[in-house]
Amino acid sequence: MANPFEFIQQVRAEAAKVTGPTRRETMITTGMVLLMVFLASIFFVIVDQVLLFILGFVLGAGR
Repeated sequence: MANPFEFIQQVRAEAAKVTGPTRRETMITTGMVLLMVFLASIFFVIVDQVLLFILGFVLGAGR
């Protein structure tokens, strides 16, 4: 096991290498997330309507 002081120095050195995303990267990522949420919601609405139609057809066929 390493010396605790040496360990803390290594942690600080690694933490100094970490960089956050730029404003442009954040905006692009946010836009992509919103687009994917929109596309997923449209997909699930369509699937829900198709299943509703099929279920209504199957249950209504016995009348």
